[in-house]
Amino acid sequence: MKKIKFQTPTGMHDVLPADQRYFKKIYDTAESIANFYGFEKIDTPIVEMAELFSRGIGLTTDIVEKEMYVLKTKGGDILALRPEGTAPVVRAFIEHGMHSLPQPVKLWYFGPYFRHEKPQADRYRQFWQFGFEIFGEKSPAVEAQIIQVFYDILTELKFKDLVIEVNSIGDNQCRPYYKKLLVNYLRSRESSLCTDCRRRIKMNPLRILDCKEEKCQRIKAQAPQIIDHLCEECHNHFKEVLEFLDEMGLPYRLNPYLVRGLDYYTRTVFEIFSSEEIEVSKDDSVKNEETNEEEKITRNALVGGGRYDVLVKLLGGKDIPGCGGGAGIERIVKMMKAKDIRLPQPSKPVIFLAQIGASAKRKSLKFFEEFRKAKIGTAESFSKDSLKTQLRIADKIGVQYTLIIGQKETLEGTVIIRDMKIGKQETVKAEKMIEEVKKRLKND
Repeated sequence: MKKIKFQTPTGMHDVLPADQRYFKKIYDTAESIANFYGFEKIDTPIVEMAELFSRGIGLTTDIVEKEMYVLKTKGGDILALRPEGTAPVVRAFIEHGMHSLPQPVKLWYFGPYFRHEKPQADRYRQFWQFGFEIFGEKSPAVEAQIIQVFYDILTELKFKDLVIEVNSIGDNQCRPYYKKLLVNYLRSRESSLCTDCRRRIKMNPLRILDCKEEKCQRIKAQAPQIIDHLCEECHNHFKEVLEFLDEMGLPYRLNPYLVRGLDYYTRTVFEIFSSEEIEVSKDDSVKNEETNEEEKITRNALVGGGRYDVLVKLLGGKDIPGCGGGAGIERIVKMMKAKDIRLPQPSKPVIFLAQIGASAKRKSLKFFEEFRKAKIGTAESFSKDSLKTQLRIADKIGVQYTLIIGQKETLEGTVIIRDMKIGKQETVKAEKMIEEVKKRLKND
């Protein structure tokens, strides 16, 4: 058989033990903030009906057109690995009749998502996100609270100089007129756009404002701004959102070309960046693992979201407004490492069980469980027989005491407690072992 070198699939990665501490810290922080603001946890399946995303996110979005992992089951169902978190939560909201609960309904989630993107810095095909969603509330205060929640989490994670970019993309009353203005502007510059954006002029012109190609960025910079063409209701709504942000002292700036890459958004959209993000010049690039070509690195938001007042109805539910956002965990972890944010180290064991002989090993297994129940950190090396080797391991770990059990101690029901700092040893009865260890640890 041909020798195969097994590796993670292209664009995917292992979350190694060194990173698990960061993931746990982010989870614990998100959970703490969620509990304070009254959000309840929800978990949705990793696979959903593919149409949930094509209908909810939009057929002409990059996610649906290019990035979804779609599969056909043996029963003929067309499913997709979830590419984002909001549509599945909306589906669950509808399916389980949450519209009948006291409104607003606040939900949060944490898990893996999948997009078949070009592998590059900070972008993976399996990536982790946490998100927050609020249903049943039209007040502009909801957008402000969602932004505040994410801002609080990043602040708790010791991020500084956070910048919130915010915009309004209107609704179905004022957006059609703006689209006409935008298309008229883009038609005369069509030849200068990238291939995708030339197609988007007809299919979905707002997506051009989200394009990362440099030549499209130049054209976008002179395009008409939707914020200048909002209807009165959308204008007043957005004005109130900004007033809430001002009152809360959140640092924001208007980005009139921010639209996000999902069609379900209405009115307010936002992204949160760290101004401490590693500076990347226009000449910096990364090698694409598939094509082996150099590609430009673009900055990525830590958080993105907005309001989606038509999504619940679009997916078959009642006419219920919603608002939410999601945060990229890998990006946050990378920034935490770059900023050298220190996490509490796991507590080290203070006791080491050293055993000599088969009967002592059996007894040590029982003692090990007793120390677990007593919540005393304990280490062992049951695979080693040499006392000298085990004492060397105990010294390397840095435990305070080593308990030595041999055949003699097993027969007599005793253990030897060795002080690793001074080398002093004392024999005690096995039934008083926990008590004696606790006494010594307390006096240290």
